[in-house]
Amino acid sequence: MTIFHGLQLIGGLAFFLYGMDLMGNSLQLISGRRLQSILESLTDNLWKGILLGAGVTAVIQSSSATTTLVVSLVNSGIMRLFGATGVIMGSNVGTTITAWLLSMTGTTSDNLFVKLLNPTNFSPVLAMVGVLMIMISKRENRRTTGKILIGFAILIFGMNNMSDAMKPLAAMESFQLLFIRFSNPILGMLVGAVLTMIIQSSSAAIGILQALSVTGIVPYSAALPILMGQNIGTCITALLAALGANRNAKRASTIHILFNTIGSIVLMSAFYIINFFVHIPLMDMEATPFLIAITHTAFNVLSTLILSNFANGLVKLTYIIIPESEKEKEERSEEFRLLEDRLLETPGMALRSAFDVSVRMMERTQEGVRLALELIHNYNDKDFERVKYLEGVVDQYQDKMGDYLFKISQKNINEGDNRLLNVMMSSIVDIERISDHSLDIAIEARRVEEDPLNFSQKALNELSVYSRAVNDVLDRTLIAYRNEDIELARLIEPLEEVVDRLNSAVRLRHISRVKDGECSAEAGVMLTDLSNAMERVSDHCSNIANTMIEVHTGSFDSHGYLTDVKEKDSSYKDKVKELMKEYKLPKE
Repeated sequence: MTIFHGLQLIGGLAFFLYGMDLMGNSLQLISGRRLQSILESLTDNLWKGILLGAGVTAVIQSSSATTTLVVSLVNSGIMRLFGATGVIMGSNVGTTITAWLLSMTGTTSDNLFVKLLNPTNFSPVLAMVGVLMIMISKRENRRTTGKILIGFAILIFGMNNMSDAMKPLAAMESFQLLFIRFSNPILGMLVGAVLTMIIQSSSAAIGILQALSVTGIVPYSAALPILMGQNIGTCITALLAALGANRNAKRASTIHILFNTIGSIVLMSAFYIINFFVHIPLMDMEATPFLIAITHTAFNVLSTLILSNFANGLVKLTYIIIPESEKEKEERSEEFRLLEDRLLETPGMALRSAFDVSVRMMERTQEGVRLALELIHNYNDKDFERVKYLEGVVDQYQDKMGDYLFKISQKNINEGDNRLLNVMMSSIVDIERISDHSLDIAIEARRVEEDPLNFSQKALNELSVYSRAVNDVLDRTLIAYRNEDIELARLIEPLEEVVDRLNSAVRLRHISRVKDGECSAEAGVMLTDLSNAMERVSDHCSNIANTMIEVHTGSFDSHGYLTDVKEKDSSYKDKVKELMKEYKLPKE
Protein backbone atom coordinates (compact mmCIF):
# COMPACT_ATOMS: atom_id res chain seq x y z
CA MET A 1 0.00 0.00 0.00
CA THR A 2 1.10 3.59 -0.71
CA ILE A 3 0.10 7.05 0.45
CA PHE A 4 -2.17 7.28 -2.57
CA HIS A 5 -4.22 4.35 -1.29
CA GLY A 6 -4.63 6.30 1.97
CA LEU A 7 -5.84 9.36 0.03
CA GLN A 8 -8.23 7.14 -1.92
CA LEU A 9 -9.58 5.78 1.36
CA ILE A 10 -10.20 9.31 2.71
CA GLY A 11 -11.83 10.39 -0.54
CA GLY A 12 -14.03 7.31 -0.55
CA LEU A 13 -15.19 8.07 2.98
CA ALA A 14 -16.01 11.65 1.96
CA PHE A 15 -18.09 10.48 -1.03
CA PHE A 16 -19.79 7.85 1.14
CA LEU A 17 -20.89 10.36 3.79
CA TYR A 18 -21.97 12.98 1.25
CA GLY A 19 -23.95 10.44 -0.77
CA MET A 20 -25.77 9.26 2.33
CA ASP A 21 -26.62 12.84 3.33
CA LEU A 22 -27.83 13.78 -0.17
CA MET A 23 -29.94 10.64 -0.50
CA GLY A 24 -31.49 11.00 2.97
CA ASN A 25 -32.37 14.68 2.56
CA SER A 26 -33.82 14.12 -0.91
CA LEU A 27 -35.89 11.16 0.29
CA GLN A 28 -37.32 13.37 2.98
CA LEU A 29 -38.11 16.17 0.55
CA ILE A 30 -39.92 14.01 -1.96
CA SER A 31 -41.75 11.69 0.38
CA GLY A 32 -42.91 13.59 3.44
CA ARG A 33 -45.22 11.29 5.31
CA ARG A 34 -45.89 9.06 2.29
CA LEU A 35 -42.67 7.07 2.41
CA GLN A 36 -42.84 6.97 6.19
CA SER A 37 -46.35 5.51 6.01
CA ILE A 38 -45.23 2.89 3.48
CA LEU A 39 -42.22 1.89 5.58
CA GLU A 40 -44.32 1.81 8.75
CA SER A 41 -46.76 -0.59 7.08
CA LEU A 42 -43.85 -2.77 5.92
CA THR A 43 -42.06 -2.75 9.28
CA ASP A 44 -44.88 -2.41 11.84
CA ASN A 45 -44.28 -6.07 12.61
CA LEU A 46 -40.75 -7.29 13.37
CA TRP A 47 -40.97 -10.21 10.96
CA LYS A 48 -42.20 -7.97 8.16
CA GLY A 49 -39.05 -5.91 8.68
CA ILE A 50 -36.88 -9.02 8.73
CA LEU A 51 -38.37 -10.26 5.46
CA LEU A 52 -37.96 -6.81 3.89
CA GLY A 53 -34.31 -6.61 4.95
CA ALA A 54 -33.60 -10.16 3.76
CA GLY A 55 -35.31 -9.60 0.42
CA VAL A 56 -33.59 -6.29 -0.37
CA THR A 57 -30.16 -7.60 0.64
CA ALA A 58 -30.59 -10.83 -1.31
CA VAL A 59 -31.35 -8.79 -4.43
CA ILE A 60 -28.57 -6.21 -4.17
CA GLN A 61 -26.11 -8.64 -2.49
CA SER A 62 -24.84 -6.04 -0.06
CA SER A 63 -25.81 -5.96 3.60
CA SER A 64 -23.61 -2.87 3.90
CA ALA A 65 -25.76 -1.01 1.35
CA THR A 66 -28.96 -2.10 3.12
CA THR A 67 -27.83 -1.10 6.60
CA THR A 68 -26.42 2.18 5.30
CA LEU A 69 -29.78 2.97 3.73
CA VAL A 70 -31.51 2.09 7.00
CA VAL A 71 -29.24 4.41 8.98
CA SER A 72 -29.92 7.16 6.45
CA LEU A 73 -33.69 6.67 6.70
CA VAL A 74 -33.57 6.71 10.51
CA ASN A 75 -31.42 9.84 10.42
CA SER A 76 -34.01 11.51 8.17
CA GLY A 77 -36.85 10.57 10.50
CA ILE A 78 -38.51 8.49 7.78
CA MET A 79 -37.95 5.12 9.47
CA ARG A 80 -38.46 4.39 13.13
CA LEU A 81 -35.85 2.65 15.27
CA PHE A 82 -37.90 -0.48 15.97
CA GLY A 83 -38.71 -0.89 12.26
CA ALA A 84 -35.01 -0.49 11.46
CA THR A 85 -34.19 -3.32 13.89
CA GLY A 86 -36.12 -5.87 11.83
CA VAL A 87 -34.59 -4.73 8.55
CA ILE A 88 -31.06 -4.92 10.03
CA MET A 89 -31.71 -8.45 11.28
CA GLY A 90 -33.07 -9.46 7.88
CA SER A 91 -30.10 -8.00 6.03
CA ASN A 92 -27.86 -10.51 7.80
CA VAL A 93 -29.98 -13.35 6.46
CA GLY A 94 -30.15 -11.85 2.96
CA THR A 95 -26.39 -11.45 2.69
CA THR A 96 -25.90 -15.23 2.93
CA ILE A 97 -26.99 -15.51 -0.72
CA THR A 98 -23.59 -14.13 -1.73
CA ALA A 99 -21.70 -17.01 -0.13
CA TRP A 100 -23.97 -19.51 -1.92
CA LEU A 101 -23.45 -17.80 -5.27
CA LEU A 102 -19.71 -17.76 -4.70
CA SER A 103 -19.70 -21.43 -3.76
CA MET A 104 -21.60 -22.29 -6.95
CA THR A 105 -19.62 -20.08 -9.32
CA GLY A 106 -16.12 -21.00 -8.23
CA THR A 107 -15.91 -17.86 -6.08
CA THR A 108 -15.51 -15.65 -9.14
CA SER A 109 -19.08 -14.35 -9.58
CA ASP A 110 -18.82 -14.35 -13.40
CA ASN A 111 -22.54 -14.96 -13.71
CA LEU A 112 -24.03 -12.01 -15.67
CA PHE A 113 -27.22 -11.94 -13.59
CA VAL A 114 -25.21 -11.86 -10.37
CA LYS A 115 -23.09 -9.01 -11.71
CA LEU A 116 -26.11 -6.96 -12.79
CA LEU A 117 -27.59 -7.19 -9.30
CA ASN A 118 -24.44 -5.82 -7.71
CA PRO A 119 -24.85 -2.13 -6.71
CA THR A 120 -21.35 -1.45 -8.08
CA ASN A 121 -22.56 -2.30 -11.57
CA PHE A 122 -26.01 -0.74 -11.62
CA SER A 123 -25.29 2.45 -9.62
CA PRO A 124 -23.57 4.22 -12.58
CA VAL A 125 -26.79 3.77 -14.55
CA LEU A 126 -28.76 5.27 -11.65
CA ALA A 127 -26.32 8.19 -11.57
CA MET A 128 -26.82 8.90 -15.27
CA VAL A 129 -30.61 8.66 -14.96
CA GLY A 130 -30.46 11.00 -11.96
CA VAL A 131 -28.34 13.57 -13.81
CA LEU A 132 -30.71 13.51 -16.80
CA MET A 133 -33.72 13.98 -14.51
CA ILE A 134 -32.11 17.03 -12.91
CA MET A 135 -31.00 18.55 -16.24
CA ILE A 136 -34.11 17.85 -18.30
CA SER A 137 -37.07 17.81 -15.93
CA LYS A 138 -38.76 21.02 -14.86
CA ARG A 139 -40.80 19.36 -12.12
CA GLU A 140 -39.26 19.64 -8.68
CA ASN A 141 -40.38 16.14 -7.63
CA ARG A 142 -38.53 14.57 -10.55
CA ARG A 143 -35.40 16.61 -9.91
CA THR A 144 -35.48 15.52 -6.26
CA THR A 145 -35.89 11.90 -7.38
CA GLY A 146 -32.79 12.44 -9.50
CA LYS A 147 -30.91 13.60 -6.42
CA ILE A 148 -31.92 10.41 -4.60
CA LEU A 149 -30.48 8.30 -7.43
CA ILE A 150 -27.29 10.35 -7.56
CA GLY A 151 -26.95 10.21 -3.76
CA PHE A 152 -27.19 6.42 -3.82
CA ALA A 153 -24.68 6.19 -6.67
CA ILE A 154 -22.22 8.49 -4.86
CA LEU A 155 -22.65 6.42 -1.69
CA ILE A 156 -21.83 3.20 -3.54
CA PHE A 157 -18.94 4.91 -5.34
CA GLY A 158 -17.52 5.94 -1.96
CA MET A 159 -17.90 2.41 -0.59
CA ASN A 160 -16.11 1.01 -3.62
CA ASN A 161 -13.33 3.58 -3.35
CA MET A 162 -12.71 2.61 0.27
CA SER A 163 -12.74 -1.06 -0.66
CA ASP A 164 -10.45 -0.51 -3.69
CA ALA A 165 -7.98 1.35 -1.49
CA MET A 166 -7.64 -1.83 0.56
CA LYS A 167 -7.39 -4.23 -2.40
CA PRO A 168 -3.60 -4.23 -2.56
CA LEU A 169 -3.57 -5.34 1.05
CA ALA A 170 -6.28 -7.95 0.52
CA ALA A 171 -4.37 -9.35 -2.47
CA MET A 172 -1.21 -9.97 -0.46
CA GLU A 173 -0.68 -13.66 0.22
CA SER A 174 0.64 -12.96 3.72
CA PHE A 175 -2.54 -10.99 4.48
CA GLN A 176 -4.77 -13.80 3.24
CA LEU A 177 -2.88 -16.38 5.29
CA LEU A 178 -3.72 -14.36 8.41
CA PHE A 179 -7.20 -15.82 8.01
CA ILE A 180 -5.97 -19.28 8.97
CA ARG A 181 -3.00 -18.70 11.27
CA PHE A 182 -5.00 -18.50 14.49
CA SER A 183 -6.31 -21.74 15.95
CA ASN A 184 -7.58 -20.03 19.12
CA PRO A 185 -11.32 -19.32 18.52
CA ILE A 186 -11.26 -15.92 20.29
CA LEU A 187 -8.20 -14.77 18.32
CA GLY A 188 -9.73 -16.20 15.16
CA MET A 189 -12.93 -14.23 15.68
CA LEU A 190 -10.96 -11.03 16.35
CA VAL A 191 -8.87 -11.58 13.23
CA GLY A 192 -12.00 -12.16 11.15
CA ALA A 193 -13.55 -8.97 12.51
CA VAL A 194 -10.47 -6.79 12.02
CA LEU A 195 -9.67 -8.04 8.52
CA THR A 196 -13.29 -7.56 7.42
CA MET A 197 -13.22 -4.02 8.82
CA ILE A 198 -10.08 -3.33 6.80
CA ILE A 199 -11.48 -4.52 3.47
CA GLN A 200 -14.99 -3.28 4.45
CA SER A 201 -16.90 -6.15 2.91
CA SER A 202 -18.00 -9.35 4.57
CA SER A 203 -18.77 -10.75 1.12
CA ALA A 204 -15.18 -10.10 0.01
CA ALA A 205 -13.85 -11.61 3.24
CA ILE A 206 -15.97 -14.72 2.78
CA GLY A 207 -14.84 -14.86 -0.86
CA ILE A 208 -11.19 -14.89 0.24
CA LEU A 209 -11.92 -17.60 2.80
CA GLN A 210 -13.77 -19.69 0.22
CA ALA A 211 -10.98 -19.21 -2.32
CA LEU A 212 -8.41 -20.36 0.23
CA SER A 213 -10.57 -23.33 1.20
CA VAL A 214 -10.39 -24.63 -2.38
CA THR A 215 -6.67 -25.24 -1.84
CA GLY A 216 -7.44 -27.53 1.09
CA ILE A 217 -5.33 -25.60 3.61
CA VAL A 218 -8.20 -24.23 5.71
CA PRO A 219 -9.38 -26.43 8.61
CA TYR A 220 -13.01 -25.99 9.60
CA SER A 221 -11.91 -25.27 13.17
CA ALA A 222 -10.16 -22.11 11.88
CA ALA A 223 -12.89 -21.11 9.39
CA LEU A 224 -15.69 -21.10 11.97
CA PRO A 225 -14.42 -18.36 14.32
CA ILE A 226 -13.29 -16.30 11.33
CA LEU A 227 -16.84 -16.45 9.93
CA MET A 228 -18.17 -15.31 13.29
CA GLY A 229 -15.73 -12.41 13.34
CA GLN A 230 -16.61 -11.37 9.80
CA ASN A 231 -20.18 -10.76 10.89
CA ILE A 232 -18.88 -8.31 13.48
CA GLY A 233 -16.42 -6.64 11.12
CA THR A 234 -19.08 -5.86 8.53
CA CYS A 235 -20.67 -3.43 10.99
CA ILE A 236 -17.96 -0.88 10.17
CA THR A 237 -19.96 0.45 7.20
CA ALA A 238 -23.03 1.23 9.30
CA LEU A 239 -20.75 2.77 11.91
CA LEU A 240 -19.26 5.08 9.27
CA ALA A 241 -22.77 5.93 8.03
CA ALA A 242 -23.68 7.13 11.53
CA LEU A 243 -20.84 9.66 11.61
CA GLY A 244 -22.38 13.11 11.87
CA ALA A 245 -25.90 11.63 12.04
CA ASN A 246 -28.41 12.22 14.81
CA ARG A 247 -28.61 10.12 17.95
CA ASN A 248 -31.34 7.84 16.61
CA ALA A 249 -29.25 7.00 13.53
CA LYS A 250 -26.34 6.21 15.83
CA ARG A 251 -28.67 3.92 17.77
CA ALA A 252 -29.62 2.12 14.54
CA SER A 253 -25.92 1.55 13.82
CA THR A 254 -25.45 0.34 17.41
CA ILE A 255 -28.31 -2.17 16.97
CA HIS A 256 -26.43 -3.62 14.00
CA ILE A 257 -23.24 -3.95 16.07
CA LEU A 258 -25.07 -5.43 19.07
CA PHE A 259 -27.03 -7.90 16.97
CA ASN A 260 -23.96 -9.24 15.16
CA THR A 261 -21.68 -9.21 18.19
CA ILE A 262 -24.13 -10.84 20.62
CA GLY A 263 -25.18 -13.39 18.00
CA SER A 264 -21.56 -14.29 17.20
CA ILE A 265 -20.53 -14.66 20.84
CA VAL A 266 -23.61 -16.64 21.90
CA LEU A 267 -23.61 -19.08 18.98
CA MET A 268 -19.85 -19.61 18.96
CA SER A 269 -19.87 -20.19 22.73
CA ALA A 270 -22.72 -22.69 22.38
CA PHE A 271 -20.90 -24.49 19.55
CA TYR A 272 -17.64 -24.84 21.49
CA ILE A 273 -19.41 -25.87 24.71
CA ILE A 274 -21.23 -28.66 22.83
CA ASN A 275 -17.98 -29.64 21.14
CA PHE A 276 -16.29 -29.84 24.55
CA PHE A 277 -18.77 -32.42 25.83
CA VAL A 278 -19.68 -34.13 22.53
CA HIS A 279 -16.96 -33.84 19.91
CA ILE A 280 -18.38 -32.51 16.63
CA PRO A 281 -16.85 -34.33 13.61
CA LEU A 282 -16.89 -31.12 11.54
CA MET A 283 -14.00 -29.79 13.63
CA ASP A 284 -11.69 -32.41 12.13
CA MET A 285 -12.67 -31.68 8.54
CA GLU A 286 -11.25 -29.32 5.96
CA ALA A 287 -13.44 -26.35 5.09
CA THR A 288 -14.95 -26.22 1.59
CA PRO A 289 -16.80 -23.38 -0.20
CA PHE A 290 -20.07 -25.26 0.28
CA LEU A 291 -19.42 -25.90 3.98
CA ILE A 292 -18.54 -22.24 4.53
CA ALA A 293 -21.75 -21.14 2.78
CA ILE A 294 -23.97 -23.46 4.82
CA THR A 295 -22.26 -22.43 8.09
CA HIS A 296 -22.69 -18.75 7.22
CA THR A 297 -26.39 -19.26 6.48
CA ALA A 298 -27.04 -21.39 9.58
CA PHE A 299 -25.34 -18.85 11.82
CA ASN A 300 -27.28 -15.86 10.50
CA VAL A 301 -30.65 -17.62 10.46
CA LEU A 302 -30.18 -19.00 13.99
CA SER A 303 -28.95 -15.62 15.23
CA THR A 304 -32.05 -13.92 13.79
CA LEU A 305 -34.43 -16.52 15.21
CA ILE A 306 -32.92 -16.19 18.69
CA LEU A 307 -32.41 -12.43 18.90
CA SER A 308 -35.72 -11.55 17.26
CA ASN A 309 -37.25 -12.42 20.64
CA PHE A 310 -35.18 -9.66 22.22
CA ALA A 311 -35.69 -6.88 19.67
CA ASN A 312 -37.24 -4.53 22.23
CA GLY A 313 -34.37 -5.26 24.59
CA LEU A 314 -31.84 -4.36 21.89
CA VAL A 315 -33.59 -1.04 21.31
CA LYS A 316 -33.61 -0.29 25.05
CA LEU A 317 -29.93 -1.24 25.29
CA THR A 318 -29.05 1.32 22.63
CA TYR A 319 -30.64 4.01 24.79
CA ILE A 320 -28.31 2.94 27.60
CA ILE A 321 -25.26 3.00 25.32
CA ILE A 322 -26.34 6.24 23.62
CA PRO A 323 -28.40 7.94 26.33
CA GLU A 324 -30.83 10.71 25.63
CA SER A 325 -29.36 14.18 25.67
CA GLU A 326 -30.46 16.56 28.39
CA LYS A 327 -32.64 18.32 25.85
CA GLU A 328 -34.27 15.04 24.81
CA LYS A 329 -34.93 14.12 28.44
CA GLU A 330 -36.41 17.51 29.18
CA GLU A 331 -38.54 17.48 26.04
CA ARG A 332 -39.60 13.89 26.22
CA SER A 333 -41.46 13.25 29.24
CA GLU A 334 -41.78 14.57 32.64
CA GLU A 335 -45.46 14.29 31.67
CA PHE A 336 -45.24 10.58 30.94
CA ARG A 337 -44.49 10.04 34.60
CA LEU A 338 -48.07 11.13 35.19
CA LEU A 339 -49.24 7.97 33.42
CA GLU A 340 -48.68 5.86 36.52
CA ASP A 341 -50.21 2.39 36.61
CA ARG A 342 -50.69 2.86 40.35
CA LEU A 343 -53.20 5.62 39.60
CA LEU A 344 -55.40 3.11 37.78
CA GLU A 345 -56.66 1.97 41.17
CA THR A 346 -58.37 5.37 41.25
CA PRO A 347 -59.58 5.68 37.65
CA GLY A 348 -60.84 9.25 38.06
CA MET A 349 -57.40 10.46 39.12
CA ALA A 350 -55.74 8.45 36.38
CA LEU A 351 -58.04 10.04 33.79
CA ARG A 352 -57.33 13.62 34.94
CA SER A 353 -53.63 12.86 34.94
CA ALA A 354 -53.91 11.48 31.39
CA PHE A 355 -55.88 14.58 30.37
CA ASP A 356 -53.01 16.81 31.51
CA VAL A 357 -50.67 14.75 29.37
CA SER A 358 -52.99 15.06 26.35
CA VAL A 359 -53.02 18.84 26.77
CA ARG A 360 -49.22 18.85 26.74
CA MET A 361 -49.34 16.66 23.63
CA MET A 362 -51.48 19.26 21.90
CA GLU A 363 -49.19 22.08 23.05
CA ARG A 364 -46.25 20.30 21.43
CA THR A 365 -48.31 19.91 18.27
CA GLN A 366 -49.21 23.59 18.30
CA GLU A 367 -45.53 24.51 18.60
CA GLY A 368 -44.69 22.27 15.64
CA VAL A 369 -47.37 23.82 13.42
CA ARG A 370 -46.37 27.37 14.38
CA LEU A 371 -42.71 26.72 13.56
CA ALA A 372 -43.60 24.95 10.31
CA LEU A 373 -45.71 27.88 9.13
CA GLU A 374 -42.91 30.32 9.98
CA LEU A 375 -40.55 28.26 7.81
CA ILE A 376 -42.58 29.23 4.73
CA HIS A 377 -41.39 32.82 5.10
CA ASN A 378 -38.13 32.36 7.00
CA TYR A 379 -36.62 28.94 6.43
CA ASN A 380 -33.80 27.68 8.64
CA ASP A 381 -32.50 24.18 9.34
CA LYS A 382 -32.69 24.56 13.12
CA ASP A 383 -36.45 25.10 13.17
CA PHE A 384 -36.93 22.38 10.56
CA GLU A 385 -35.15 19.88 12.80
CA ARG A 386 -37.24 21.08 15.73
CA VAL A 387 -40.47 20.41 13.80
CA LYS A 388 -39.22 16.94 12.88
CA TYR A 389 -38.26 16.26 16.48
CA LEU A 390 -41.64 17.42 17.82
CA GLU A 391 -43.45 15.19 15.34
CA GLY A 392 -41.55 12.20 16.74
CA VAL A 393 -42.34 13.26 20.32
CA VAL A 394 -46.06 13.52 19.53
CA ASP A 395 -45.95 10.00 18.07
CA GLN A 396 -44.61 8.81 21.44
CA TYR A 397 -47.46 10.61 23.17
CA GLN A 398 -50.02 8.83 21.04
CA ASP A 399 -48.50 5.41 21.71
CA LYS A 400 -48.31 5.89 25.48
CA MET A 401 -51.66 7.67 25.75
CA GLY A 402 -53.44 5.03 23.67
CA ASP A 403 -52.22 2.23 25.95
CA TYR A 404 -53.03 4.13 29.13
CA LEU A 405 -56.51 5.20 28.04
CA PHE A 406 -57.32 1.62 27.07
CA LYS A 407 -56.39 0.52 30.60
CA ILE A 408 -58.66 3.21 32.06
CA SER A 409 -61.51 2.10 29.78
CA GLN A 410 -61.41 -1.32 31.49
CA LYS A 411 -62.20 0.29 34.86
CA ASN A 412 -65.51 1.40 36.31
CA ILE A 413 -65.83 5.16 35.82
CA ASN A 414 -68.71 7.59 36.17
CA GLU A 415 -70.63 9.16 33.30
CA GLY A 416 -68.69 12.43 33.32
CA ASP A 417 -65.35 10.66 33.26
CA ASN A 418 -66.59 8.39 30.50
CA ARG A 419 -67.43 11.44 28.35
CA LEU A 420 -63.94 12.86 28.89
CA LEU A 421 -62.38 9.48 28.09
CA ASN A 422 -64.28 9.32 24.79
CA VAL A 423 -63.16 12.84 23.86
CA MET A 424 -59.53 12.01 24.65
CA MET A 425 -59.45 8.67 22.82
CA SER A 426 -60.76 10.33 19.67
CA SER A 427 -58.78 13.56 19.98
CA ILE A 428 -55.29 12.09 20.41
CA VAL A 429 -55.63 10.56 16.95
CA ASP A 430 -56.46 13.95 15.42
CA ILE A 431 -53.71 15.66 17.41
CA GLU A 432 -51.16 13.18 16.07
CA ARG A 433 -52.45 13.75 12.51
CA ILE A 434 -52.03 17.51 12.96
CA SER A 435 -48.45 16.87 14.01
CA ASP A 436 -47.94 14.77 10.86
CA HIS A 437 -49.13 17.68 8.75
CA SER A 438 -46.79 20.08 10.56
CA LEU A 439 -43.92 17.98 9.19
CA ASP A 440 -45.56 17.98 5.74
CA ILE A 441 -45.69 21.80 5.86
CA ALA A 442 -42.06 22.01 6.97
CA ILE A 443 -40.94 19.69 4.17
CA GLU A 444 -42.81 21.75 1.58
CA ALA A 445 -41.26 24.93 3.02
CA ARG A 446 -37.85 23.35 2.60
CA ARG A 447 -38.64 22.45 -0.99
CA VAL A 448 -39.65 26.05 -1.65
CA GLU A 449 -36.36 27.26 -0.14
CA GLU A 450 -34.27 24.89 -2.27
CA ASP A 451 -36.17 25.33 -5.52
CA PRO A 452 -34.91 28.01 -7.92
CA LEU A 453 -38.52 28.85 -8.82
CA ASN A 454 -39.60 30.27 -5.46
CA PHE A 455 -43.08 31.65 -4.77
CA SER A 456 -43.91 35.14 -5.93
CA GLN A 457 -44.32 37.89 -3.34
CA LYS A 458 -48.07 37.85 -3.97
CA ALA A 459 -48.23 34.15 -3.14
CA LEU A 460 -46.18 34.68 0.03
CA ASN A 461 -48.48 37.54 1.13
CA GLU A 462 -51.52 35.32 0.65
CA LEU A 463 -49.88 32.44 2.51
CA SER A 464 -49.14 34.85 5.38
CA VAL A 465 -52.86 35.55 5.82
CA TYR A 466 -53.65 31.85 5.40
CA SER A 467 -51.03 30.94 8.05
CA ARG A 468 -52.58 33.35 10.57
CA ALA A 469 -55.96 31.70 10.09
CA VAL A 470 -54.50 28.20 10.58
CA ASN A 471 -52.66 29.32 13.71
CA ASP A 472 -55.86 30.87 14.98
CA VAL A 473 -57.98 27.76 14.52
CA LEU A 474 -55.34 25.65 16.26
CA ASP A 475 -54.96 28.13 19.14
CA ARG A 476 -58.72 28.22 19.73
CA THR A 477 -58.95 24.44 19.54
CA LEU A 478 -56.21 24.06 22.14
CA ILE A 479 -57.91 26.53 24.51
CA ALA A 480 -61.32 24.86 24.04
CA TYR A 481 -59.82 21.43 24.64
CA ARG A 482 -57.72 22.46 27.65
CA ASN A 483 -60.63 24.24 29.35
CA GLU A 484 -63.28 21.77 28.14
CA ASP A 485 -65.06 24.85 26.77
CA ILE A 486 -67.97 23.68 24.61
CA GLU A 487 -69.04 27.20 23.62
CA LEU A 488 -65.59 27.98 22.27
CA ALA A 489 -65.59 24.61 20.52
CA ARG A 490 -68.70 25.74 18.63
CA LEU A 491 -66.69 28.65 17.17
CA ILE A 492 -64.13 26.34 15.57
CA GLU A 493 -66.31 25.26 12.65
CA PRO A 494 -66.88 28.81 11.25
CA LEU A 495 -63.13 29.39 11.32
CA GLU A 496 -62.53 26.01 9.67
CA GLU A 497 -64.84 27.07 6.82
CA VAL A 498 -62.85 30.27 6.44
CA VAL A 499 -59.67 28.19 6.14
CA ASP A 500 -61.36 26.06 3.47
CA ARG A 501 -62.26 29.19 1.52
CA LEU A 502 -58.75 30.58 1.88
CA ASN A 503 -57.35 27.30 0.60
CA SER A 504 -59.50 27.50 -2.53
CA ALA A 505 -58.82 31.20 -3.06
CA VAL A 506 -55.04 30.87 -2.74
CA ARG A 507 -54.97 28.05 -5.27
CA LEU A 508 -57.29 29.81 -7.74
CA ARG A 509 -55.25 33.00 -7.53
CA HIS A 510 -52.11 31.07 -8.30
CA ILE A 511 -53.74 29.46 -11.35
CA SER A 512 -54.63 32.94 -12.54
CA ARG A 513 -51.02 34.10 -12.11
CA VAL A 514 -49.78 31.06 -14.01
CA LYS A 515 -52.06 31.97 -16.93
CA ASP A 516 -50.70 35.52 -16.84
CA GLY A 517 -47.12 34.26 -16.77
CA GLU A 518 -46.40 35.71 -13.31
CA CYS A 519 -45.75 32.32 -11.66
CA SER A 520 -44.55 28.91 -12.81
CA ALA A 521 -46.71 25.80 -12.95
CA GLU A 522 -43.94 23.91 -11.09
CA ALA A 523 -44.21 26.27 -8.13
CA GLY A 524 -47.96 25.66 -8.26
CA VAL A 525 -47.49 21.98 -7.46
CA MET A 526 -45.57 22.91 -4.31
CA LEU A 527 -48.13 25.56 -3.38
CA THR A 528 -50.97 23.04 -3.75
CA ASP A 529 -49.22 20.49 -1.52
CA LEU A 530 -48.45 23.17 1.06
CA SER A 531 -51.94 24.65 1.00
CA ASN A 532 -53.58 21.23 1.32
CA ALA A 533 -51.41 20.33 4.32
CA MET A 534 -52.42 23.61 6.02
CA GLU A 535 -56.09 22.94 5.32
CA ARG A 536 -55.86 19.45 6.82
CA VAL A 537 -54.60 20.92 10.09
CA SER A 538 -57.87 22.86 10.25
CA ASP A 539 -59.89 19.75 9.37
CA HIS A 540 -58.50 17.86 12.35
CA CYS A 541 -59.13 20.85 14.64
CA SER A 542 -62.74 20.71 13.49
CA ASN A 543 -62.83 16.97 14.30
CA ILE A 544 -61.62 17.65 17.86
CA ALA A 545 -64.16 20.43 18.42
CA ASN A 546 -67.03 18.39 16.96
CA THR A 547 -66.09 15.39 19.11
CA MET A 548 -66.27 17.59 22.21
CA ILE A 549 -69.72 18.85 21.17
CA GLU A 550 -71.04 15.41 20.25
CA VAL A 551 -69.92 13.79 23.50
CA HIS A 552 -71.24 16.71 25.54
CA THR A 553 -74.68 16.67 23.86
CA GLY A 554 -74.90 12.90 23.54
CA SER A 555 -75.47 13.18 19.79
CA PHE A 556 -73.04 11.33 17.54
CA ASP A 557 -74.31 12.40 14.12
CA SER A 558 -71.55 14.83 13.20
CA HIS A 559 -72.70 15.12 9.60
CA GLY A 560 -76.23 16.00 10.67
CA TYR A 561 -74.95 18.45 13.27
CA LEU A 562 -72.74 20.29 10.78
CA THR A 563 -75.52 20.38 8.18
CA ASP A 564 -77.96 21.91 10.68
CA VAL A 565 -75.42 24.48 11.86
CA LYS A 566 -74.42 25.60 8.38
CA GLU A 567 -77.93 25.70 6.91
CA LYS A 568 -80.10 26.78 9.82
CA ASP A 569 -77.93 28.75 12.23
CA SER A 570 -77.82 32.40 11.14
CA SER A 571 -75.18 33.22 13.76
CA TYR A 572 -72.89 30.71 12.06
CA LYS A 573 -73.10 32.54 8.74
CA ASP A 574 -72.58 35.89 10.47
CA LYS A 575 -69.49 34.54 12.20
CA VAL A 576 -68.07 33.27 8.89
CA LYS A 577 -68.58 36.71 7.31
CA GLU A 578 -66.88 38.37 10.29
CA LEU A 579 -63.91 36.04 10.09
CA MET A 580 -63.61 36.45 6.33
CA LYS A 581 -63.13 40.17 6.89
CA GLU A 582 -60.44 39.45 9.50
CA TYR A 583 -58.63 37.09 7.14
CA LYS A 584 -59.17 38.96 3.91
CA LEU A 585 -56.56 38.22 1.28
CA PRO A 586 -54.63 41.21 -0.14
CA LYS A 587 -55.86 42.64 -3.43
CA GLU A 588 -54.42 40.97 -6.52
